[in-house]
Amino acid sequence: MKHIIIASTSTIHGSTYLEYILEDLQVFFKDVESILFIPYARPSGISHDDYTIKAKSAFEKIGIAVRGIHEYDQPKDAIEKAEAIFVGGGNTFVLTNQLYKNDLISTLKRTINRGTPYLGTSAGSNICGLSIKTTNDMPIVYPPSFNALGLVSFNINPHYLDPDASSTHMGETRETRIQEFHHYNTQPVIGLREGSWLEVKENSILLKGALTARVFEYNKPPYEIAPNSELRDLK
Repeated sequence: MKHIIIASTSTIHGSTYLEYILEDLQVFFKDVESILFIPYARPSGISHDDYTIKAKSAFEKIGIAVRGIHEYDQPKDAIEKAEAIFVGGGNTFVLTNQLYKNDLISTLKRTINRGTPYLGTSAGSNICGLSIKTTNDMPIVYPPSFNALGLVSFNINPHYLDPDASSTHMGETRETRIQEFHHYNTQPVIGLREGSWLEVKENSILLKGALTARVFEYNKPPYEIAPNSELRDLK
């Protein structure tokens, strides 16, 4: 039984790290005393140690201990024995490359599918989809594969931004980029706006937060879904 939160971001404007979702995480992790943190995405090149300290400071507020996977000699064992797992944001290519390098993809997927609670933010959300091809990040490293964990039957686009009619920027919008993706790929894509997340529980996938999400399906016009919409049948 999967028990997953796929969050667009770790921090929204005007709040501290994970603050906007902390009350929900207290409920989500109510039976958990410790979390295994995977800091591989390294936002701004932060060290694994410093990133883990950041995660620790957030979860201390709800009485949950955090330990980084890099502190273990056997990362596979750490994943298999974890009470819960959190993969933070940063660069999705760096994250995916490190997971493949340490041969952790299948172990992580199997552990989450058997019910270990999982929280992903940003890059940690990207890897929940079928592939990482709809990330917004630069490919600064080259992972062995773009295939991700496949915990849901679609792709994620965290930090989704709507076109700004007042902007003088003439480059491609997020919607244009996703349309380009659909010239070569057929799986749906969920554009998650800041402060939104998907809650996966048993056979249910619900959009949570106050905002709508934008859904892109192959050969169909994009459309909006309201909070608490069910996405389990999206394929």
